[in-house]
Amino acid sequence: MHDPSARGNDFFKCDFCLSAWSEDRQMVEGHRGALICVKCLTLAYAQVVTQDAGQAAPAGVACTLCLEQRTQKHWRSPLRDEAWACERCIRQSGQVLEKDPDSGWTRPGRG
Repeated sequence: MHDPSARGNDFFKCDFCLSAWSEDRQMVEGHRGALICVKCLTLAYAQVVTQDAGQAAPAGVACTLCLEQRTQKHWRSPLRDEAWACERCIRQSGQVLEKDPDSGWTRPGRG
Protein backbone atom coordinates (compact mmCIF):
# COMPACT_ATOMS: atom_id res chain seq x y z
CA MET A 1 0.00 0.00 0.00
CA HIS A 2 1.24 3.46 -0.76
CA ASP A 3 0.31 6.27 1.60
CA PRO A 4 0.40 9.52 -0.39
CA SER A 5 0.20 11.55 2.81
CA ALA A 6 3.48 10.05 4.11
CA ARG A 7 7.12 10.69 3.26
CA GLY A 8 10.20 8.50 3.01
CA ASN A 9 9.83 4.88 4.06
CA ASP A 10 6.46 5.67 5.67
CA PHE A 11 5.08 5.93 2.12
CA PHE A 12 5.26 2.12 1.85
CA LYS A 13 2.92 0.30 4.24
CA CYS A 14 1.87 -3.28 4.72
CA ASP A 15 -1.69 -3.70 3.45
CA PHE A 16 -2.41 -6.10 6.31
CA CYS A 17 -1.15 -4.22 9.39
CA LEU A 18 -0.35 -0.71 8.06
CA SER A 19 3.21 -0.87 9.42
CA ALA A 20 5.70 1.19 7.44
CA TRP A 21 8.60 -0.39 5.59
CA SER A 22 11.95 -0.36 7.38
CA GLU A 23 15.25 -2.22 7.16
CA ASP A 24 14.06 -4.67 9.82
CA ARG A 25 10.54 -5.02 8.38
CA GLN A 26 11.00 -6.50 4.94
CA MET A 27 8.07 -6.67 2.57
CA VAL A 28 7.01 -8.54 -0.54
CA GLU A 29 5.18 -6.61 -3.22
CA GLY A 30 2.09 -7.97 -4.89
CA HIS A 31 0.04 -6.57 -7.75
CA ARG A 32 -0.29 -2.79 -8.12
CA GLY A 33 1.92 -1.99 -5.16
CA ALA A 34 0.18 -4.18 -2.58
CA LEU A 35 2.60 -5.10 0.23
CA ILE A 36 2.79 -7.78 2.90
CA CYS A 37 5.37 -7.45 5.66
CA VAL A 38 7.43 -10.33 7.00
CA LYS A 39 5.47 -10.43 10.27
CA CYS A 40 2.09 -10.68 8.53
CA LEU A 41 3.48 -13.20 6.04
CA THR A 42 4.73 -15.37 8.89
CA LEU A 43 1.30 -15.30 10.55
CA ALA A 44 -0.45 -16.01 7.25
CA TYR A 45 1.90 -18.85 6.33
CA ALA A 46 1.58 -20.47 9.75
CA GLN A 47 -2.20 -20.35 9.68
CA VAL A 48 -2.96 -21.20 6.06
CA VAL A 49 -0.09 -23.50 5.09
CA THR A 50 1.41 -25.01 8.24
CA GLN A 51 -1.81 -25.36 10.26
CA ASP A 52 -4.12 -25.81 7.23
CA ALA A 53 -6.52 -23.43 8.97
CA GLY A 54 -7.25 -20.77 6.37
CA GLN A 55 -10.73 -19.67 5.49
CA ALA A 56 -12.70 -19.11 2.32
CA ALA A 57 -13.00 -15.50 1.27
CA PRO A 58 -16.58 -14.25 0.96
CA ALA A 59 -18.07 -14.08 -2.52
CA GLY A 60 -16.77 -11.10 -4.44
CA VAL A 61 -13.68 -10.63 -2.24
CA ALA A 62 -10.34 -10.67 -4.05
CA CYS A 63 -6.88 -11.36 -2.67
CA THR A 64 -5.22 -8.07 -1.75
CA LEU A 65 -1.92 -9.21 -3.28
CA CYS A 66 -2.98 -10.65 -6.66
CA LEU A 67 -6.42 -9.02 -6.99
CA GLU A 68 -7.95 -12.36 -8.00
CA GLN A 69 -11.01 -14.05 -6.55
CA ARG A 70 -9.92 -17.57 -5.64
CA THR A 71 -11.70 -20.52 -4.08
CA GLN A 72 -8.66 -21.67 -2.10
CA LYS A 73 -7.93 -20.91 1.55
CA HIS A 74 -7.13 -17.35 2.58
CA TRP A 75 -5.68 -15.49 5.53
CA ARG A 76 -7.63 -12.50 6.74
CA SER A 77 -5.80 -9.69 8.47
CA PRO A 78 -6.81 -9.46 12.12
CA LEU A 79 -6.29 -5.68 11.89
CA ARG A 80 -7.90 -4.85 8.54
CA ASP A 81 -11.07 -6.77 7.71
CA GLU A 82 -10.79 -5.89 4.03
CA ALA A 83 -7.28 -7.35 3.62
CA TRP A 84 -7.15 -10.99 2.47
CA ALA A 85 -4.23 -13.08 1.16
CA CYS A 86 -4.82 -16.22 -0.89
CA GLU A 87 -2.79 -19.39 -0.31
CA ARG A 88 -1.02 -19.04 -3.66
CA CYS A 89 0.23 -15.53 -2.82
CA ILE A 90 1.23 -16.59 0.68
CA ARG A 91 3.30 -19.48 -0.70
CA GLN A 92 4.85 -17.34 -3.46
CA SER A 93 5.71 -14.54 -1.04
CA GLY A 94 7.30 -17.07 1.28
CA GLN A 95 9.42 -18.43 -1.57
CA VAL A 96 10.57 -14.91 -2.48
CA LEU A 97 11.71 -14.18 1.06
CA GLU A 98 13.23 -17.61 1.59
CA LYS A 99 15.37 -17.26 -1.56
CA ASP A 100 16.71 -13.87 -0.45
CA PRO A 101 19.86 -14.59 1.58
CA ASP A 102 19.58 -11.22 3.32
CA SER A 103 16.08 -11.89 4.66
CA GLY A 104 16.90 -14.73 7.02
CA TRP A 105 13.25 -15.78 6.73
CA THR A 106 12.26 -19.43 6.96
CA ARG A 107 8.85 -20.96 6.62
CA PRO A 108 7.07 -21.48 9.95
CA GLY A 109 7.48 -25.06 11.06
CA ARG A 110 10.90 -25.36 9.42
CA GLY A 111 13.21 -24.51 12.30
